[in-house]
Amino acid sequence: MKNILFLFFLISSVIMTQGQTEGPLENIVITSNKKKTTVHTNENGNLEVNVSPKDVLKFKTNGRVLYSDLGAKGDGKTDDMDAIAAAHAFANLHGLAVKADEGATYYIGGKERTAVIRTDTDFGTAAFIIDDTEVQNRNGSVFLVNSNLQPFSPEGISTLRRNQKKIDVALPGTCLVTVTNADIKRYIRFGPNQNNGSSQTDIFIADKNGQVDMNAPIIWDFDKITDITALPIDETTLTITGGRFTTIANRAESKYTYYSRNFLVRRSNVVVDGLEHRVTGEGDHGAPYGGFLNIRDCSYVTVKNTTLTGHKTYQTIGSAGVPVSMGSYDLSVNRALNVSFVNCSQTNDIDDRTYWGILGSNFGKNLLYDHCTFSRFDAHMGVANATIRNSTLGHMGINAIGVGVFTVENSTIRGRSLINLRSDYGSTWQGEFVIRDCIFVPSGGIPASASLIGGSNSGQHDFGYTCYMPERITIENLHIDDSNHPDDYQGPAIFANFNPQMTDDSYQEEFPYVRTREVILRNVTTASGKDLRLSDNPFMFKDVKIVRE
Repeated sequence: MKNILFLFFLISSVIMTQGQTEGPLENIVITSNKKKTTVHTNENGNLEVNVSPKDVLKFKTNGRVLYSDLGAKGDGKTDDMDAIAAAHAFANLHGLAVKADEGATYYIGGKERTAVIRTDTDFGTAAFIIDDTEVQNRNGSVFLVNSNLQPFSPEGISTLRRNQKKIDVALPGTCLVTVTNADIKRYIRFGPNQNNGSSQTDIFIADKNGQVDMNAPIIWDFDKITDITALPIDETTLTITGGRFTTIANRAESKYTYYSRNFLVRRSNVVVDGLEHRVTGEGDHGAPYGGFLNIRDCSYVTVKNTTLTGHKTYQTIGSAGVPVSMGSYDLSVNRALNVSFVNCSQTNDIDDRTYWGILGSNFGKNLLYDHCTFSRFDAHMGVANATIRNSTLGHMGINAIGVGVFTVENSTIRGRSLINLRSDYGSTWQGEFVIRDCIFVPSGGIPASASLIGGSNSGQHDFGYTCYMPERITIENLHIDDSNHPDDYQGPAIFANFNPQMTDDSYQEEFPYVRTREVILRNVTTASGKDLRLSDNPFMFKDVKIVRE
C-alpha cells in the first residue's frame, strides 16, 4: 500500500512539474514550488510558470483563474501575452475557467506565443490590442481553442463511396473523419488566380459504430485513400464569451502572405458569444488576413451576438501575371461542419466596396447565417448544404459552389446577383436552390441590369469535376427592387449570360456544363414593373422548363 501511495504522489508531481505537454504551441512548464507565483521566459523561449501552493488552492476554490493572477498588468502598454498564455495553461491543467479582469486592456505584441484554450473563458468587457506591425510569425494564432482529445488514423478503410452510410471500422466514440486522395485534384482554379487544384478532400461525422451522419454526407468517391484522420468529438460544450479585440493592421508588402494572428477554433462543440473585433491602422498597402475568427477541422460551432470588421482590399499580381484584388477575411471556415452564425454583424458598411467580403470558406458542410448583416457569404472550394435566413448581405452578396440544397429565406441580398456561382471554380452547384420571401436589390441600388443567378462557364476548362447548374431552382415570394436601372434595361433575367459564345448548336463544349432542368416561380414581383425574363442568352437555356405558379 505504501508503494502504491508513493507511486500516486510521484505521478502527480510529474504531471504538475511538466505541465502542458500536448504540443509545441504551448511550450510551457508548470511547477508548484513554495515560492511566489511567477511567469518568465527561459533561454529557449519557453514559458516557465510557478504557481505557489497557496495560489493553487485559491484558484481551485474560486473555480477560475484571472489573467492578473498570473501577472497580467492590463494597462494597454505592457505585453501581457505570456501571462495570458500561462493562465490558460494552468486552467487547462486543472479544469478551471478563465476570466479576464474587468476594465483591463491587454496589449499583445508581435512575440510568437499562443494561448491555448481548453476551458470556458469569459473575456467580459476587457479589451485586447493585437499589434501586427512587427510579428515574429504571421501564422501564429493568438488564441487557439482545441481539444484534449487526440486524433488518430483508423485502419482498414481503403475506399469510400459518395453518400456511403457506414464505414467498416469501430471508433472510440463519435468522430470527425477527414479523408484525402492526393492523387486526384479537384477545384482546379480558372482565371487570374489560376492553380493546379487541391487534393480530393472530404470531411464527415461517424459514430462509434461507423454510421455516417447523412446530414453531412460523403460527397466524393474515393477509389484510393492517401490519408485518413479521425478526431473524437468532445461531448461537452466549451463556451467563450465577451471580449473586445482590436487588431493594429500589418504594414507588410501587398502580396499573398496571409496573416493568421487570429482566434482559431479547432474543437467541436464550441459557442462563441458576444465577441467583438475591430481593425485599425490600415494604410495604402498591407498583406491580407486569413480570418480573425477562424474555424477549422471541427463541427457544431455556433458564433452569436458577435461583431466583426471587413478588411481593406489591396491589389497584387496574381498567378496569371495580371493585377488582382486580394481576398482578406475577418471570418474563415475550413474543413468544418455544422457551423452557425446567429445575430452577427460587421462594423463597416456592408455596401462599401473598398472593403473585402467578410467570409471565406472551403470544404464546409451545413453552414448557416441567421439574423446576420454581413457583406458576403462565400464558399470557395465547395460547401455541402447552406442556409441564409433573416439576414442582409451587402455588395459581395452570395458567392458559392457546392452540392446539396442552398436555401435563402426572409433575407435581403444586395449583390450583383441573387446568388453568384463562382466562375473560377466552374459555377457549379450539384443540387437545388430554394429562395423564398426575399428582397433582391441588384448591385445595392446602383444602376445595373439584374440577373438572379450569376456565373460563367465556357465548357473549355477542366475543373477536376463535372460542372452543374442547380437541377431545380424554386423562387417564391421574391421582390426585385430594380427601380434604379439603366435606360436600356429590359427587365431582370433569371440567368446571366454564362457563355456569350454559345449562341447556336455549332458551339462545342470540351467539358459539358450541365444546365438547370426546372425553374419554379411563385409570386415574383419587380419595382420596375418589367417582367422576369429567361436570359440575355436564351439559346443556352432554351431547354430549361419554366413553371409559373
